[in-house]
Amino acid sequence: MKIPIVVIVGRPNVGKSTLFNRLTKSKSSIVDDVSGVTRDRIYGEVEWNGKIFRVLDTGGYVPGSDDRFEAAIREQVKIALDEADAILFVTDARTGVTPLDEEVANLLRSSQKPSLILVNKADNEKYGELKSDFYKFGLENVFDISALSGRNLGDVLDYLTGILNFSDNEIEKETRLKIAIVGRPNVGKSSLTNALLGKERSIVTDIPGTTRDSIDSVLKYYGEEFILVDTAGLRKKAKVKENIEFYSNVRTYKALGECDVAIILLDAQSGLEKQDQRIIDEAIRRRKGIILAVNKWDLIEKETNTAKLFEEKIREKLGSVDYIPIIFISALTKKRIYKLIELAKQIQAERKKKIPTSKLNDVLLPEIQKNPPPATKRGREIKIKYITQVGEKYPIFFFFANDVKEIPQHYKRFIEKLLRNNFGFEGVPVSIIFKER
Repeated sequence: MKIPIVVIVGRPNVGKSTLFNRLTKSKSSIVDDVSGVTRDRIYGEVEWNGKIFRVLDTGGYVPGSDDRFEAAIREQVKIALDEADAILFVTDARTGVTPLDEEVANLLRSSQKPSLILVNKADNEKYGELKSDFYKFGLENVFDISALSGRNLGDVLDYLTGILNFSDNEIEKETRLKIAIVGRPNVGKSSLTNALLGKERSIVTDIPGTTRDSIDSVLKYYGEEFILVDTAGLRKKAKVKENIEFYSNVRTYKALGECDVAIILLDAQSGLEKQDQRIIDEAIRRRKGIILAVNKWDLIEKETNTAKLFEEKIREKLGSVDYIPIIFISALTKKRIYKLIELAKQIQAERKKKIPTSKLNDVLLPEIQKNPPPATKRGREIKIKYITQVGEKYPIFFFFANDVKEIPQHYKRFIEKLLRNNFGFEGVPVSIIFKER
C-alpha cells in the first residue's frame, strides 16, 4: 500500500518537534525553548483509525545570518511542496502572524498540495480564538491546537486522513522488481542511475512516479524489466547547503517505502558514515532487501587486499548486521554495476523464499535443544516446541515457546544466526517472533 508523506514546516520555536513527538508518540525530536535546536531531520509513522502515514519533522535551522535563515525556511517549504502529499504549517497563536509566516503561506497558497495551518500553543478556547488572525492567509483549513496537550489534534487527524490518498491499487498491480538507489548526497546516485540506464544495454521508458514531479524509470536488462525508483538529482538547485541534505532525506525516505530492494550507495573515499548507518537502519526497519555498494572505487589506490580490508572495516561498524552483501563498483567506469541487478534479483528471491514447516523444525529444533534459552528468573526451563514461517512480502518466523517474555535479546540473535546459517536469506532482514505456545 502506498503510504503518504506529511511534512511539518514552519519557523523555529513554534512547536514543530513537540507536534512530531505527539503524533508519533515518541521523543525522537529534541525539544527546547531555544530556536533551531533540532538539527537532524526526523521521520516517524502515525496511525489514526487504522490508517498509517509518514510524518517528516523538518526541524529548526541554526542560521549563519537572518537572511540565510529565512532563505533556508523558504527552501525547505519549496522542497516539501515538491515531495510531500500534504503539509502541516505550524504557527504560534501567542506570537501571532509574522512576515515569515506570510511568506510561507504565499507559497502554500500558490501550490496544489493540501495544506493545513495549525495555530499552536492554543491551550484553551481563549487562545483558540486567536486563530481568526490566520484566516488572512486565504487558506481554508485552520485549526487551533496544542501540540503539548494534544488539544484538537483528533480533529486535525480526522481531516488529514480524509484527504490523503491511501490507495493500494497501483502497488498491487505492479509485479516488476522495484530497486531504489539511495545514499547521502554526492555519493553518485545520479551517475549510477544514468549508467544503468545507458543505451548499450537498456531501453528506458518514463512512467509516472508516486508524486506529481517524481519520475521512476523502467530498465530492461536482458529481456527482463525492473523499475528504478527515483531518488537521484535535485530538480531545483537548493540555495542553502543544509537543505540539500533535507531534500535527499525526503527522497530517501520515500524511495525506501516504495522499493523491494535498496542499493545503499557509499563513497569509497569516506567509507561508512553515521548517515549511511541511519539509512541502513531504516531499510532494516522496513524489511527491505539491502545491498551495500561502495562507489568511486576507481579513485582508490589499490594494494593487496585493499577491498578485503575495506570490507572488514565496514562490517566492524555494522556489527550484528552481517548478512548484507558488499560490492565495490564505479558508476563512472561502469565496473560491476550490472552485478547489482543480478544481486538484487537474488535478494528478492531470498525475500520470497518459503521454508517448509517440517524442514524448519527438523533442522532447527535439534540445534536449539543443544543450546536452549537460559532459564527464567524463577528457574523455569524455557522450551521452544514449534517453528513456522509466515508473511508474504518478507520472511517472518514464529517460534512457539513458554515464558517468551523472558527470552533474552542475545538468544534472539543466536536464533537469527542459526536460521541464516542453515537457510541463507542474504541481504534480507527477517522478523523472528516468539509466541506463547
